[in-house]
Order: sequence, then structure tokens, then C-alpha cells
Amino acid sequence: MSKGMCKLTVYFEEPFWVGVFERFENGELSACKVTFGAEPKAYEVQEFIRKNYFRLQFSPAVKTEEKGSIMNPKRRMREAKRKVLETGIGTKSQQALKLQYEQNKQERKIKSREEKMERERQLFERKQQKKKEKHRGH
Repeated sequence: MSKGMCKLTVYFEEPFWVGVFERFENGELSACKVTFGAEPKAYEVQEFIRKNYFRLQFSPAVKTEEKGSIMNPKRRMREAKRKVLETGIGTKSQQALKLQYEQNKQERKIKSREEKMERERQLFERKQQKKKEKHRGH
């Protein structure tokens, strides 16, 4: 059985209050974003977690590094600058949410493309049927 940890951060993102669930398991992080609307009270957050936690759709897992030992501040600044240039700005949670967003976007594209093809096929069949009906008596 693996041990995991879950963290909830609630913050105000104009115009709503938003909660970000971060789940850490086996050195991997996955995240889920929930919009609360009005500022939630502590008991409302607890009730939400109790009722809806297992229905949340977490992003795919992203590898995370363990925190290292203490090092020189100048070296830390150089490494931070190097990492920002490599990966861009954002936390692991933001990157995980972005990955989930991209996956959902791909699924929507595929679904809408299929629906469009189906509509076009039905329209074509209707046109063919009208043509046949026009030439029926000649």
C-alpha cells in the first residue's frame, strides 16, 4: 500500500474563490481545480471534501523531485534561473492542470470533429434523397 498526501489551497481568483487539490503519491503529483463561487466557510470546505473528493478529476501524474539539502544562496539563484528558462514559470500543480487542460482540449477536438462529420454525412444523405425524389417520375 502506498502512502500519499493531499493538500488543498483556497484562494481568490477574480471573480470567484478557487480551490486547488494537490495529490502526492509515489513521488508524483496530480492536481485538480475546483471553483467555489462565494467565499467558502471552513465547514463548507470540509463538507465539499467529504461529499465530492472521490468524484474529482485529477490531472495526469507529474514526477516531482525531493527537496535537497541546504546550499549556497547564489547557487540556488543560478539554478532557479536555469530551471525557469528550461521549463517556464509555474508550479508543478499549474503544470499538471495545464496538462489536464490540454488532454481535455484534444478530447473535445476529436469529439467535435466526429460530430461535424456526422452532420455533414446526414446533410449529404438528405441532398441525395431529395435528388432521387425529384427524378422519380421521369
